[in-house]
Amino acid sequence: MTGALASSADMPVVIRRLWKSFGSNEVLKGISLSVERGEVVAIIGPSGSGKSTLLQCINFMEPFDEGDVLIDGRPIGLIHSTGGIRRRMSERDLNKLRREIGIVFQQYNLFPHLTVLANIIEAPVHVLGLPRAEAIERARFQLRKVGLHGKEDAFPGELSGGQQQRVAIARALAMQPKVMLFDEVTSALDPELVGEVLASMRLLAEEGMTMIVVTHEMAFAREVADRVIFMDGGMIVESGDPREFFSNPQHERSKAFLKRLLSHGDDTQDAA
Repeated sequence: MTGALASSADMPVVIRRLWKSFGSNEVLKGISLSVERGEVVAIIGPSGSGKSTLLQCINFMEPFDEGDVLIDGRPIGLIHSTGGIRRRMSERDLNKLRREIGIVFQQYNLFPHLTVLANIIEAPVHVLGLPRAEAIERARFQLRKVGLHGKEDAFPGELSGGQQQRVAIARALAMQPKVMLFDEVTSALDPELVGEVLASMRLLAEEGMTMIVVTHEMAFAREVADRVIFMDGGMIVESGDPREFFSNPQHERSKAFLKRLLSHGDDTQDAA
């Protein structure tokens, strides 16, 4: 789906003309993007191109300056009031919408003093008001899904980096979000641990989870994503089918980016 200005409520995420600056530095320059239900979108591009900022604007962790983000047809962050003036929505309404958006970062952000199980049930119990027994059942289900059954009583410090990241994924899934955002979730891992995290993400994709994935794992983008978006300079430069993009990029900036990857030994053909 490439119709940037779609507004259907069946679109879990619609971004319209999004602008974001840090001081005089324009990080996002009029980004428009729609994501279909069940679609996996991989966002790639050089460092500093605005990829992570875009993800953080989707759930308004990073307030944007102009534009709109719609989650299931509902605006998040800034809403129009009388007279066309926009205001920040209430924290209560904002947090309700954020519950529908799971986000996993490069850093695991687990509570070190809590067990794996306690980390996962924390938000379902205290934010959703889920009964503890139901939250535990949900947590155990998600741990099995990410291959960590039996680790419920371990503490984060007793786990490998890949295991901690999978706990972070299970924690996000326990909130039963409609959309999952992944921000370079493998970049802090040792190479031998990357595969176990990507395997969990592949499973989510196969199950139909709507996912927006900022990644430097080109094989994953080619193999798993329904669409690849190449960002540079705060703009979407190119968007399309992953195999077409990697085999025949249309824009000169895309070609230069892939050429640099290949020159550093990243073989996107491995994902064929």
